[in-house]
Amino acid sequence: MQYRLLLEYDGTEYHGWQLQPNARTLQEVLETALATVLRHPARLHAAGRTDAGVHALGQVATFQTERTIDVRDLRKALNALTPSDVAVREVAPAPESFDARRSATSRVYEYRIWNQPWRSAFWHRYTWHVPRALDLRAMRAAAAVFVGKHDFSAFRAADCESESRIRRVLHSGFTETENLCTYRIQANAFLKHMVRTIVGTLVVVGSGEVAPDDVARILASRDRTQAGATAPPQGLCLVAVSYE
Repeated sequence: MQYRLLLEYDGTEYHGWQLQPNARTLQEVLETALATVLRHPARLHAAGRTDAGVHALGQVATFQTERTIDVRDLRKALNALTPSDVAVREVAPAPESFDARRSATSRVYEYRIWNQPWRSAFWHRYTWHVPRALDLRAMRAAAAVFVGKHDFSAFRAADCESESRIRRVLHSGFTETENLCTYRIQANAFLKHMVRTIVGTLVVVGSGEVAPDDVARILASRDRTQAGATAPPQGLCLVAVSYE
């Protein structure tokens, strides 16, 4: 039988989601806990392979087992066996046809920027500290360019292995609180480093080095060298994954 987990985690101490030799990953930690509870190995398949240092509030993963389990007991056991920076929010049965990655209709990421001259002792693990003033109006105008179906070749990692660079963005915009600028983007899927490269470019716009109108040209160029630097990972969080 297949089960679905809803997870949240602080990715600071991990080398990303995916299993890696000689590196501590979230998949490894959770699969070790699962094997202890189920008394057999179980492979987790996640909705997204978050990079090293990236966080999640709504990661989804599935596993298979022949054992009959009580979902509430399993959640309790997994939370007892995993570190405090990992939390299993829900455990639920899932149909065999359900695929955490392929069945997803959209994903939501948020990227937080601490935009003050001083660093934050509280937010430093979850934000990019940008001390210079940012023009949020210009950044909002530039962010709107990404809405729609586009080729995001200019906003992907050099080693991105996705066959198609086309992605459909449903929402792209900023909100602002007293000290934080939060970029929120929803799309059907994302390329490797896509959100962080978009944010790096938007910060360049907010700094006045690139005009908001130039972002459309960068997007159309399909040239990674035209976009800004990749923003650091700690500001990024997978907020939610949507399904039919």
